[in-house]
Amino acid sequence: MAEIQPENMKGTTLDIAAQNRARLKQLFPTVFTETRNEKEELTESIDFEKLKAELGTFSDTFESRRERYGMEWPGKKEALHLIQTLSSATLKPCRQESVNFDTTENLFIEGDNLEVLKLLQTSYYGKVKMIYIDPPYNTGKEFIYPDNFSESLETYLEYAGLIDGDGKKFSTNTANEGRFHTKWLNMMYPRLYLARNLLRDDGVIFISIDDNEVSNLRKLCDEVFGEENFVEYFSWVKTSTPPGLSNKSRKTIEYIICFEKFASNKKFKGELLDGGDQPLLNSGNSKRELRFPKEKVKFNNDAYYKAGIYDRVELKNDIEVENGYAKVDFVLSGEFKWIQTTLDDEIEKGTNFIIKSDKFAIRFIRNDEGGYKAPTNLIKEKYTSSLINKKENNVGTNEVASSELAGIFGAHFFDFPKPVNLIKHLINFCTSDNDIVLDFFAGSATTAHAVLDLNKQDNGNSKFILVQLPEPCAPESEAFKAGYKTIADIGKERIRRVINKLNTEEEGKLDLDNAVKLDRGFKVLKLDKSNFRQWQKLEPSASTERILDQLSLHIDHIDAKATPEELLYEILLKAGFTLTGNIETKTITGKELFSVSDGALLLCLEESVTKELIDAVIELNPQQFLCLDSAFHGNDQLKANAVQTFNAHNMQKEKHNQILFKTV
Repeated sequence: MAEIQPENMKGTTLDIAAQNRARLKQLFPTVFTETRNEKEELTESIDFEKLKAELGTFSDTFESRRERYGMEWPGKKEALHLIQTLSSATLKPCRQESVNFDTTENLFIEGDNLEVLKLLQTSYYGKVKMIYIDPPYNTGKEFIYPDNFSESLETYLEYAGLIDGDGKKFSTNTANEGRFHTKWLNMMYPRLYLARNLLRDDGVIFISIDDNEVSNLRKLCDEVFGEENFVEYFSWVKTSTPPGLSNKSRKTIEYIICFEKFASNKKFKGELLDGGDQPLLNSGNSKRELRFPKEKVKFNNDAYYKAGIYDRVELKNDIEVENGYAKVDFVLSGEFKWIQTTLDDEIEKGTNFIIKSDKFAIRFIRNDEGGYKAPTNLIKEKYTSSLINKKENNVGTNEVASSELAGIFGAHFFDFPKPVNLIKHLINFCTSDNDIVLDFFAGSATTAHAVLDLNKQDNGNSKFILVQLPEPCAPESEAFKAGYKTIADIGKERIRRVINKLNTEEEGKLDLDNAVKLDRGFKVLKLDKSNFRQWQKLEPSASTERILDQLSLHIDHIDAKATPEELLYEILLKAGFTLTGNIETKTITGKELFSVSDGALLLCLEESVTKELIDAVIELNPQQFLCLDSAFHGNDQLKANAVQTFNAHNMQKEKHNQILFKTV
C-alpha cells in the first residue's frame, strides 16, 4: 500500500475569498469564465452581470447586451488574426533522411504544424481527400503550443535550435494552470481553420479526442466546418483493460469526431453488405473455370488454401490470403453464372467479389449497387454514436498499438499510440486510389503506416502528408536511450522500417511484377526561414544594429548557404506547385533550367539570363517562367525587353497558352 503523505501546511491564513468563490461555483457554475489579468495571464473570473441574471436581478447593462449564439473565449480574436498573418518561411528538402526522394509522392514535414499548414495553402488548397489527426487531449501535461501569437516562426526556429535567441519555447500547461480550455482552443482553432482550406469539396476530417475537450471540439468544428456538415461521433474502444481506480466509471472509449467539408449523400464504406452481394454459383449451370484477379476478391478469413475441392467449388492453385486478399491471382471451377468474358466485363465496370467462408461460395457486388454498408452502431437501438471496436471491425486497442510499435522498434516508445487498423478502417470509409491523406499531429506516424498497408492490400496509390513537431524525447525515455532525439525522428524511422518490411515480404514474389507500381517512399522536408532575404521578416523587437545587418544582406538577396534544390523547393511552394511533381533539369542555350510538372514551370537559377534564353523559353511555352531578378545584373534594358517579349507572345495566344513571367 502506498504511503499516505500529509498535505503541505501553508504559511498563510485561510483564503476566505477563495473559499467563498468555491462555494459560489458549486451553486452557479455557469457564471465562471476565463479571462486575462493585467499581466496577460489566464485566470478564472466571475461574470457578475450573468450572476445577476441568474439571481433574477437584471442590470441595464446585461439587458442591453445583444444576445447571440456562438462560442467565445479569451484570445479568439488573436487566433483569428494569426490565421490571417502571412508566413515567410520555407520547407527545406532533406534527401539523406528520405526514401526514394525523386520518385515518391509522400511527404513527411518536420516543423510547427500551424506554420506548415499556412505554407501548404498555396500548393495543396482543395487537394486533400481526408484528414486524420490525434491532437493533444488537454489533460494538463502533454499539450504543446507556441508561447507568443505573433512570433510563431521565430519561436519555432529557436525551439528547434535553428537560430540563437532568448530561449523561446513550446511548452505545456503548467501545474498551476490546470487544463485551461482557452489555451487548447487557441491552439486548435487556427489549425482547423487552415486544415479546412486544404480539404477537397468532398473531403472529410476525423479527429480523435477524449472527454476532456470533446464538447468544445464539437462546438469548435461546428463553427469552422458548419454544424450542417457534422457526420458522426464514432466511439472507439481504446483499451481491453480499463483502469479500475475510478470510483465512478472505468474509461474504455475515446471519440472520433467526423465532419465533411460539404455535406453529401455519399455513403461511407463500412462493412461489406450482406444483402447487397449476390451468388455467382448457380446449380444447373455447366461447370466452367474462371480466373479472378487477386485484388478484386475480398476474403473474410486469412489462411493458406491448398488447391482442391471446397464444397461446390474447386480451387485450381494454392493461395495464401493475407489482410483479406490473396497474394496471387487464382482460378476457381464451379457451376458459375458467367463465362470468363462476362467476368472480365464486370470487373472492368468495377464489380468486386467476396468469399465469406472456407466453402469458397464466391459472391459478386456490383459497383453501382454499393457493396458496403455505412459504419454501424454496435447497439443500434440505444446509442446514436457509432462504436468502432476490435470484435466487429478488426480494429485494435492501445495495447495492440503498443505491441505494433514494440514489434517495429523492439522497445516501448509511446504510451497511447493508435493502432494501424483503426486508421485503415477510417481511411477505407471515404478514400479511393490516388487520394491524399493528411495528418498534422503525426506522432509515431501510424497514418503513414496505414496508407502503406492499404496500398499493398488493394494495389492502390494513395498518398500521405505527415507533419510533426521535432518535440524532444525525454532523456529518461526508452526512445532517447535508443538514440532518437525527437518524436519526429521516431516517426521517420517507423516509416523506413515499414517500407523495408513490405519490400522484404514481396521480395521475389509476383507482387513485384504488378503493373501498378506502389509508392514505397517519402520525402522529408523541414520548416526553416526563407532562403530569400527579401522574404525574411525583420523582427519587430530587433535592435538597430540587427536591422542594419539584415538590410545590408539584401545586397545579395539569396542566403549564401542555400543550395539550388532548397531554392527550387521554396519557389515551388510559393508558386503553387505541389512538392511531389516530376522535376527534370534541361540545358537551354547553355543555361541549366529546372522543368517542373512536364514543363508547366521552367525555373532558371543561373546568375545571368540572355535574350537567346528568353526566346528559347517562349518556344517551349511553359505556364510559368521564373528567374532570379539579380540575373539581369541591373540591365534594365534587357529586363524591359524580356517583359515586352513575353507580353507580345501572350497577346497572340489564348488565355490558357499564355506564359506567366516572374523574377525572384
